[in-house]
Amino acid sequence: MRPRLVVDYGLAKRAALAELRSGHLTRADACDAQPYLLRAARYHGEPADTPCPVCHAVPLTLVRYVYGDELGRLAGRVTASVELAEMAREYGEFRVYVVEVCQSCAWNHLSRSYVLGHGDPPPDR
Repeated sequence: MRPRLVVDYGLAKRAALAELRSGHLTRADACDAQPYLLRAARYHGEPADTPCPVCHAVPLTLVRYVYGDELGRLAGRVTASVELAEMAREYGEFRVYVVEVCQSCAWNHLSRSYVLGHGDPPPDR
């Protein structure tokens, strides 16, 4: 399983954190995770080894969403990293979005996205 077309949103994260520290962005605006995202992080997320950059209270949780035309009802679903390898063998192409979430202060940020799949076009139905 080798990711393709990887996009890292680290620069955007650093910019948001710089705005927060300078006072141009309030903590309420930066820490605005929706209840659904917090619930997804609690029940389906995977712990990261980095602490929250805002509150430093708890480690971040990574939530992975998958989207793609071939996925059908699975599109938009939260997916564990162990499921991605099986999905990459089954589907031709889909995109994974990784969101980091702090379950303490509700910080959330799109961390990266990438494409997985075996690369073959879907069969005609």
